[in-house]
Amino acid sequence: MMHDGETLGLIREVNLSYIMLAQRLLREDRLAGMFRLGLSAHSAELLATLTLAQVVKLAASERLLCESRLSNHSILTTLTQCAGHVDVAPAHTAILLASQKAGQFV
Repeated sequence: MMHDGETLGLIREVNLSYIMLAQRLLREDRLAGMFRLGLSAHSAELLATLTLAQVVKLAASERLLCESRLSNHSILTTLTQCAGHVDVAPAHTAILLASQKAGQFV
């Protein structure tokens, strides 16, 4: 059984990994990163320009900063089905994700 301290430590690790990945995606290709992360332009700009001190402070939050978009039944079904149309599954998933409203960061 995990203790609260261990759980909070894991949440902080996930937060740090998420922020670092998000910054990398946004710096490599801002539009693709925004799409993959489900971020608005304003949130993407804020996240991409965080200083190291700000990243560390934000990652130390006791709440998960990333959001799962698997609550949408259509997306979850598309990602998990073993259909014969494997070649169109990534495109279908992309369309479903694109139809969701961009999230606000922080």
